[in-house]
Amino acid sequence: MSLPLPSPALRVRDLVPEDLPDVIRIDAAHSGSEKRDYWASVLRDFRGPQRIRLAAETGGRVVGHLLGEVRAFEFGSEPCGWVFAVGVDPGHLRQGVAATLLGAACRRFRKAGARRVRTMVRRDDVAMLSFFRAAGMVGGPFVQLERSL
Repeated sequence: MSLPLPSPALRVRDLVPEDLPDVIRIDAAHSGSEKRDYWASVLRDFRGPQRIRLAAETGGRVVGHLLGEVRAFEFGSEPCGWVFAVGVDPGHLRQGVAATLLGAACRRFRKAGARRVRTMVRRDDVAMLSFFRAAGMVGGPFVQLERSL
């Protein structure tokens, strides 16, 4: 599967606090619930030179977002880019929005000194797994482990 090319009308810019309603709307369309407090705290607190907050817009409307950061402290990992949130308006799926956002994030990660990009995806989230695999991502050198508390 190859990623679709973005529309020439798609513009990537920094995500700003005024984009909060769009982030909530996009996330709720996929998750089924509006996490207003969660997203408000993320957009308020997720700042700094190693953090990436991107919005994709077309026609003056936000149709996608991506948040990530360069991290290097987990388990001896070299500095790498981590994508921890990506969302696309349901009416703009399969139009290159997420691919464009990921490409912009990867350029920023590289500029910050990262040589790899990582993320975690639920194993039953087939659409997200398919997207990241189509973007060239494969299983990495770490295995996530967990247990109930």
